[in-house]
Order: sequence, then C-alpha cells, then structure tokens
Amino acid sequence: MRVGVVRNPMSHGNIGRSDEQSTPDAVLLVEPATPEALEQDLQAFAQCGVKLLVIDGGDGTIRDVLSRAATIFGEAMPLVALIPSGKTNVLAIDLGVPRDWTLTKALAAAKSDQAVIKHRAPLEVRWDDGRPSLRGFVFGLGAFVRATSLAQTVHKTGAFHSIAVAMSVLGALIGTVMGGKRDQWRAGVPLCLAIDGEETRTADRFLVLATTLKRLPFGVKPFGPPREGLKFLDVDAPPQGLPGAFPALLAGKETAWSGRHGYRRGDASRLRITTDQPLVVDGDVYDGAGGVTVVLGPTLRFLAA
Repeated sequence: MRVGVVRNPMSHGNIGRSDEQSTPDAVLLVEPATPEALEQDLQAFAQCGVKLLVIDGGDGTIRDVLSRAATIFGEAMPLVALIPSGKTNVLAIDLGVPRDWTLTKALAAAKSDQAVIKHRAPLEVRWDDGRPSLRGFVFGLGAFVRATSLAQTVHKTGAFHSIAVAMSVLGALIGTVMGGKRDQWRAGVPLCLAIDGEETRTADRFLVLATTLKRLPFGVKPFGPPREGLKFLDVDAPPQGLPGAFPALLAGKETAWSGRHGYRRGDASRLRITTDQPLVVDGDVYDGAGGVTVVLGPTLRFLAA
C-alpha cells in the first residue's frame, strides 16, 4: 500500500517532537508550509497512487487537506488515517482514534486483517463569492464564534483536548447568563437561514451550529441522539431560559418548550445562510460576508484502530 503523510509541524502535539523513527521507503512524508505547497504535494500523492492518506495534525489541518484532496483525488479518495496532534481533535474523538497513535501504529493497523474502518461524511461549505469550498466537520455562527475565540485563550493557559472544550463551554455559559439582553453574548447576530429550501427566516440568532459528527467530547448531544448525516442547532437571540435549557440541550433531551422558546434542532440536507458575520469551520474563523451554503459531502473512509 502506497502511503502519503501530510504532517503539520506547527500542530500542538508536533512542536518540539522528534521523528519516532526513519520513514519507511514506501511512505511519502511532506510538511507543506503554504496552501499552494499542500496542493502540489497532494497532486504528487495522487500521481504516485497513494492508497492511505495519513494526516498528522489537528482539525484545521484535516479540513485543509480534505478540502483540497476532494478535487485532486475525486472519486478515488484514499483511506484516511489521523494522527491526532492538534489542540482539540474532535474528529479523532468521534472516530475513537487513540490519542497516543503514531505513524508506526497507524501503518501497523492498516496492514492488519482486523483494521477498523469507519465512515464519515464531512459537511461542505460553499461560498457565494466563489472562494474554494471547505470540507470540515463542525460549522457555527454567533456564540460559537465567540466560544472559539475563548477557546484560543483557554489554550494559552495550557488546557487542551476535552478539558479545553469544557472550560470554553463553561465560560460561554457564564458570559451568556450573566449578561443582559444587550450583552454581546446574548444579543446574537443578524442572519437569514433557510433549511432544505424552506422559506427563509430572518432574525437575530444566538447560535447556529451544524455538524456531521456522531460523537462529541464529554458525550454531549446538542443535536439529539447520535446519528449519521448533517445535523443542525438553531437558537434565537436572546436565548430564553438558558440556565434551565442548557443541561437538557447538552444531554440531547427533547423538551416540549424548546421549539416554542426558540430552540430548534434536526436533520438537513442543505443550510442556506446569508449574513455579514464571521463564521467558524473546524476551529478557524472565516469572513462569512455575502452568504454560504452548507451541504453534506461525500462519505469518506477512516482508519480508526
């Protein structure tokens, strides 16, 4: 099996780390420093017939690689293995990839007759202004953008992985509950949202969140029971009864008051969003000016263990 490895040396777990051993001859290892270099390396992987694509980095690195690989490999997308060396690694958590996985362990698993293969479809973010599409696994606006910025601050304190997620969620909840209606957390952001071609609904939103993951850190279930496909959570601003709604929301419970009080969640094949607000895709903030369409991407195969 021809193997191609994309390593991000600036990922949290890779900084200051020496190579575990020499790279086998059948493995092509690259560390692209620019998007252009990444695209060239992936093109070389495709020409060499790479069948196992190893991504050594965090969620942002995975997003960048999968977004470019989609057009380069097309329907011949190779099996993907993850070395979770980022700060949060939500996709690796969802797939059950061991946190201590190394390239050596991933290669051994790929050769094993008992290799565990899991299927996940990324969500695809298509920009109205013609920017290249992104393929990731978590998309959000409103409070999620603020929470992402808060997470960067949490990382500076030395907290990472699930601990960082918990601290960011707690900080966001405190900021929202303690603030008044005109507070930046509670006031929300203006946007127009249409789900699966329904009539566009224009209103201030506290939060819009979408994912194709089945399992989130700490077992939280804001989208309801774990399942395949594109799920969404849409919360009006200012959020009503948040202290009482928050535990039920994270536990995935259905409550009679949720829809009446501006909390909506469900499944979708297409989210159409028009806004001038920033948005987040897999941990990085992007300019959302003009509008985007979020759809379910093609299913990919991941080596899980």
